[in-house]
Amino acid sequence: MNPPDRTKKRLAPAAAEARRWTAEEFERLVFEGEPKLAVFDCDGTLWSGDAGYEFMAWTLDQGLVSRSTSDWIDSRYRAYRAGAVSEAAMCGEMVQMYAGLRDSELQAAAARFVEEFVRPRVFAEMAALMKRIRQAGIERWAVSSTNRWVIVESLRDFGIPRERILAAEVQIKDGIISSEIVDVPTDEAKAAALRRVGLCSPDAVFGNSIHDLAMLEMARCPFPVNPSPALLKVAAQKGWGYFRPESAQSADAAVGGE
Repeated sequence: MNPPDRTKKRLAPAAAEARRWTAEEFERLVFEGEPKLAVFDCDGTLWSGDAGYEFMAWTLDQGLVSRSTSDWIDSRYRAYRAGAVSEAAMCGEMVQMYAGLRDSELQAAAARFVEEFVRPRVFAEMAALMKRIRQAGIERWAVSSTNRWVIVESLRDFGIPRERILAAEVQIKDGIISSEIVDVPTDEAKAAALRRVGLCSPDAVFGNSIHDLAMLEMARCPFPVNPSPALLKVAAQKGWGYFRPESAQSADAAVGGE
């Protein structure tokens, strides 16, 4: 007699795996959906690594903030890593830490940082896809929990206008950065940010982590890109495929980002 229970257990892991698309399949699927509007996460989706954390660490090394602020944000980040501070709170505080500085100073810092650390890590396949999407006249938006200074600068080459970028930000008053939060788009707040600008059912959404799940679920066509283990598990459960750029594994291993 065949042992049906054991057979099912043995076959279950293989049946639960999400299908990995080739670069050709991925691009074909994107355009087969005939999207009029596409939404992109940024860190880990368009380039490798976590530019939000890296910019924070870089500005501390550059001495842009006081020693007391440096000590405070370091302790908060340690608490976040230990699970005592939420994702949304941490992303907000990583913008609030610059309160009192000039907006122009952070823009200049972001330009230097992006040139050195972000542009070299853009996934070639995603840059090529974005070019085709742009040439096709598809409306493009970006949503990120990384600070707006870095995201706006990083997306210059992608041609996404700043008014279509939703990122972590605080109020700027008379050119001075305040601690008053405007938005921190992460998890459900990413979907909420899109709904606020009238994008309730985008045609295509691209994201890499579990923090992108809410907006991926909004999409007519969800596209997990370079998915984290948590998102890969959900993708398998939902029957989604996924795309992993060839350079993603080695790049992520080098920088430790998600």
